[in-house]
Amino acid sequence: MITVVIATRLCEDRLGYLVAMHASLTRQTAPWEAVIAIDGADPERLPAPLTEDPRVRTLALPRPVGAACARNLALTHVRTEYVNWADDDDEFTDDAMAVRLSTLESTGVGWCAGWSEDLHPDDSTHLWRCPAPPGRHEAGDVMNYWARPQDTIPIGPTTILARTDLVRAAPMGGLVQGEDYMAAVGVTNLAPGILLPQPVYRYRKHSGQLTAQRGYDQLEATARDHAWHYGRSLRSVVCREMPARG
Repeated sequence: MITVVIATRLCEDRLGYLVAMHASLTRQTAPWEAVIAIDGADPERLPAPLTEDPRVRTLALPRPVGAACARNLALTHVRTEYVNWADDDDEFTDDAMAVRLSTLESTGVGWCAGWSEDLHPDDSTHLWRCPAPPGRHEAGDVMNYWARPQDTIPIGPTTILARTDLVRAAPMGGLVQGEDYMAAVGVTNLAPGILLPQPVYRYRKHSGQLTAQRGYDQLEATARDHAWHYGRSLRSVVCREMPARG
């Protein structure tokens, strides 16, 4: 069973997108539940389709704490074997859960990811193939495909379905943006996984998305630099400790 963790401030212009995210979950064939971290907003604003779904649980935070903190706090409420981060304005493809869950259970790896699609306002999509190639990756190998901080992240963070204990060992970093980079390089450094050559997530393009906000570009370089150094340092520590344990 899978838990999807979503942080939201229930902004008016994103409520419809949150309903669409929930609708994409209802189309999944694998069993799931969701934990919605309400980041300082009034829980009464949560749309009816979510409040009426018994698979959806909420964590209402008394004040805004930011996406990274909200997600980490919600992670403590996960009670399933696998977990997937998601944003409140995106969607999953219809077979996203089933295909990755099947891969995890048949191979025993720690994580399974896929490609993503950009979802445009006219409902058209554009496939994004991440720099890491499809196939099995041993712990730490994904960082080989992130040569410099300014390069594209090697794997889509929200495309990763992973063991819950693994995600808890590599949660969101305490950044105001780029926290998902930390989660992605953390999980992929700590355990082997498999990248599937098919889209499992749809990343919505719209004027209210984080990447369109004022100041995003100024912080992005610093956030990437921090996550990149974290990933390299974690890989170095893991690789150094593995021979010692052997």
